[in-house]
Amino acid sequence: MPKPIIEELKPLFLPESIAIIGASNTVGKWGNVMVTRPVQSGYRGRIYPINPKEEKIYGIKAYPTILDVSDSVDLAIFTIPAVMVPDAMRDCVKKNVKAGVVISAGFAETGQKGEALQNEIAAIAKDGGIRFIGPNCMGFWSSPVRLNTAFHFMPEPGGISFVSQSGTMGGYLLETANNKGYGFNSFLSVGNQADLSMADYVEYLGDDDATKVIVLYIEGLKDAIRFLQKAREVIKKKPIIVYKAGRTESGSRATMSHTASIAGSDDVFESACRQAGIIRTYDVIHAFDLAEALSKQPLPRGNRVAIVSGGGGHCVVSTDACGVLGLDVPELDAETIRKIEKLLLPHAPVPKNPVDMAADPRPTTLAKILTILAEYPGIDAIIASSPFFRDVTEPKIVRKLLDTVETLSEIPQKYGKPLISMTHRSNMQGILFDFMKNKGIPFYEFPEEAARAAYGLYRYSQIRKAGL
Repeated sequence: MPKPIIEELKPLFLPESIAIIGASNTVGKWGNVMVTRPVQSGYRGRIYPINPKEEKIYGIKAYPTILDVSDSVDLAIFTIPAVMVPDAMRDCVKKNVKAGVVISAGFAETGQKGEALQNEIAAIAKDGGIRFIGPNCMGFWSSPVRLNTAFHFMPEPGGISFVSQSGTMGGYLLETANNKGYGFNSFLSVGNQADLSMADYVEYLGDDDATKVIVLYIEGLKDAIRFLQKAREVIKKKPIIVYKAGRTESGSRATMSHTASIAGSDDVFESACRQAGIIRTYDVIHAFDLAEALSKQPLPRGNRVAIVSGGGGHCVVSTDACGVLGLDVPELDAETIRKIEKLLLPHAPVPKNPVDMAADPRPTTLAKILTILAEYPGIDAIIASSPFFRDVTEPKIVRKLLDTVETLSEIPQKYGKPLISMTHRSNMQGILFDFMKNKGIPFYEFPEEAARAAYGLYRYSQIRKAGL
């Protein structure tokens, strides 16, 4: 009987030891960064550099071949020329290695000769019980074991797992999302998918408790039917968000030379996503705006959004952004308007929704207003400006701010309604921000981002209700 995918891929995602085949002391080479990055990220396992000409790599003892390592090896990372990979893969089979990452390029993306070479290593690995990423990829990141081979930085921890067919594009997107404060559990640059496919990654991540949302960058599918079958199963437990490249004829042609992928009909892919319950985005970074909220917040019962801001401009732009996405910003009833009106400054507009606080400096006012809206049955989700104030040192004000963020952070769990916060990038620091972030409140700099987050939560709630 085949192993469950969660067990089969454990040596890949949670390796206790790694060997870098083609390890190098030359700064800038793949064989060098595949050693230095795991060390610098604090990888918790053993590292075995493989190089017949060196005694040490980055201060770590090196071995001529993987067969010379006396201990067991869970994961092998290949950084050698493509023509050398088959023999190295055979050595890994002899060593009883169970997982691999083939960084090396020069396979099916280059033509028939490269495709034959790719088929050869796939056959060797299959016969030897090795599951591998690649070839033609840029590595991965696994938060539970702090194993980083993909980035020059450490990603923020979180519940998003990101699988990308493009290494460079995937790395750029994750770094952009990371700079916005979004948190990641894992990242995989999967390249040509000679062995493991998108369907395999979706199946594994679907059973991974640390993964709350799956984001995919897809250029083409190797086994579309199996992928959609696995996606439909996983979507019952957690959302899948996809950005599909190769939507145009010229873009489709480009994917073939990039990762040897056939993009296929975009209309067919669109229809398949809708049937499976996959959330598709058409701007690459938008996927992460949705994923950040979906990884942290409860699902709303409907599409009715309350908007609260310190200024009228934010209110107007946020309302428009919600409307474009099909979210309703309904007028509050008379009783709720009266409750909120009593809390506002005399010059503030009537709080029909959106609620313009007219630059009210009192942090507790925001907490009281959001509590009223959370209790109001005609609202399903809340988008609100954050209460942060820079350079505040007065103890009484700091205490009020702490009380405010504590009250706000309890809203999603207490009332079952998502709370999405907007604030300037410079405010995303300090104890107040850290408190709310640790409580699962997602933060966005612009109204359009916050609206997309609310839309993502609503969209997935409808998918779950439909039983897809």
